[in-house]
Amino acid sequence: MLVVENSGYAHRLKDIQSFKVMKLLARANQLQSEGHQVVHMEVGEPDFETPGAIVEAGIAALRAGKTKYTAAQGIPELRELLSRHYADEHGVDVAPSRIFITAGSSGALLLVSALLLNPGEGLLMTDPGYPCNRHFLKAFSGEGQLVPVTAADGYQLNTTLVDRHWQSSTRGVLLASPANPTGAIIDEDVLKAVAAGVRQRGGHLVVDEIYHGLTYTNHKPTSVLAFDPEAFVINSFSKYFGMTGWRLGWLIVPESAVSEVEKLAQNLFICPSSIAQEAALAAFSVEARDIMERQREAFQARRDFLVPALREIGFGIERMPEGAFYVYATMPAGLAVSSEAFSDRLLENHYVAVTPGTDFGFYRADEHLRFSYAQRLDMLELGVDRLRRAVAADGLS
Repeated sequence: MLVVENSGYAHRLKDIQSFKVMKLLARANQLQSEGHQVVHMEVGEPDFETPGAIVEAGIAALRAGKTKYTAAQGIPELRELLSRHYADEHGVDVAPSRIFITAGSSGALLLVSALLLNPGEGLLMTDPGYPCNRHFLKAFSGEGQLVPVTAADGYQLNTTLVDRHWQSSTRGVLLASPANPTGAIIDEDVLKAVAAGVRQRGGHLVVDEIYHGLTYTNHKPTSVLAFDPEAFVINSFSKYFGMTGWRLGWLIVPESAVSEVEKLAQNLFICPSSIAQEAALAAFSVEARDIMERQREAFQARRDFLVPALREIGFGIERMPEGAFYVYATMPAGLAVSSEAFSDRLLENHYVAVTPGTDFGFYRADEHLRFSYAQRLDMLELGVDRLRRAVAADGLS
């Protein structure tokens, strides 16, 4: 029987791959429902509940009937709160008029993709990197122009790499700091230099800062807006604030782009969730921030356990992750199996879910795995014990 792929559907779909971690999560949850204790080290979702102050604010908003459409740009109170946050945290002046509340960082990335790219144009981005980024661009017939990076590059783009890979179709650069899947933070001097280089070329700089707050160095990363007020900044309430399922983020744009982004937001989304916006007003309260700081300390303790434990088993970790909650590691020498096969068999035979490197790009992807430490320490300990036995069995038998 003749099978016609994508019959009647857009050609771009052949270049948009499934998000492997979500398929892994679905299978892990299925195994869990069958009675198996699965250690989840695949998905980037904090195990902590949303802080109580945020939950209570959401409940109060529901009871007060705040369930109507808001402005496409989001409620003024939340945009003003974020403006003050940037002044207090980063010492930068961001007018509320430049801030758009979005349906998670995904909504922000879609707006940026629609705004910046004509068909066939692209943004430079790291390989490995968050896979959905290039697929957002593809949805608008753009291209994620992937640049291989290594631990020697700090897993980040720099001016040398940007100069080498810039094409006639390149419209700008997309950075993420801290980065998924590596946890790498871009050096401040490198960020300044990249920003200056992109400006000189007449391009656009987009920086994903969704893991700001979840950093484990003595020096907190500064927002790119401190160096480049014309940059596009993407952030989210999902990770640091523990609001993954609330689907709320924000986008900061140059003043010159406000009217165009507003037009896109009106058409693509109507508005963000009214309840989530009202709840997020409590996210910067002293009570909530105290909770989130304790959670950040817990993530750091988990990282400090997991990295040496993985190294002891034989996984290669060339650079200590400095932020987010991921470890990007090469597989132990002597395991003659691909990262996808390793991941599948580890889940099916040992009930440990990890993400293959092939979810994050192409450069040496099949040699790598991403481990998430967004799980309780006792579960990470169980996962490491199962990993140790699996690797010792040589082939995950």
